[in-house]
Amino acid sequence: MLEGLDESALNEITSLRDDFARFMMPYKFAIDEVMTKISILREEFAALRDENPIEHISSRVKTPESLMQKVARKGCEPSYQAIREQITDIAGIRVVCSFVSDVYRVFEALTAQSDVRVLQVKDYIANPKPNGYKSLHAIIEVPVFLSDGPHPVIVEVQLRTVAMDFWASLEHKIYYKYDKTVPAELLRGLREAAQVASDLDEKMQRLHDEVRGV
Repeated sequence: MLEGLDESALNEITSLRDDFARFMMPYKFAIDEVMTKISILREEFAALRDENPIEHISSRVKTPESLMQKVARKGCEPSYQAIREQITDIAGIRVVCSFVSDVYRVFEALTAQSDVRVLQVKDYIANPKPNGYKSLHAIIEVPVFLSDGPHPVIVEVQLRTVAMDFWASLEHKIYYKYDKTVPAELLRGLREAAQVASDLDEKMQRLHDEVRGV
């Protein structure tokens, strides 16, 4: 595809590609930083407290296509500086915990670290979305140390229980299948399923507290 381009156009495309790669690189490193922090917490809980509140961890950096779609939806100026300031979920980490209490425990342990700056917290567990979605969202900032010095980078961390994660995964698949135009009957079913998941979390938390003698 690039064979028909003159040298000037080819150099410009190469420069744009390299600029975008440099822009995205700190986000990848920020994910590495936060993933390491969470993995250390996970091992500490397992080794010293004989329990592991974290079931699993996943991460992702937005694809160029997904990022451009978000820029367009938000009406963000298409400059690296504006995108860096306004798009807060370029780097994302999901932490799935066993119990609701573990969600807050892991959140507090992570955000108590001196190099983690909390920018925003949205508690959709205490205040679920109208469709039933539950999760704890934290927008944090961590330093990434590059050759020219430290760079503060924003990372979105989502913390939820297994039941919440299962529901959110199902909702995503349904919305993707119906291209966001979901039939009313399915929406009702999703809300009912969200209540079932919430009831399960509450019951499992009570049993967990009883076992621990809380």
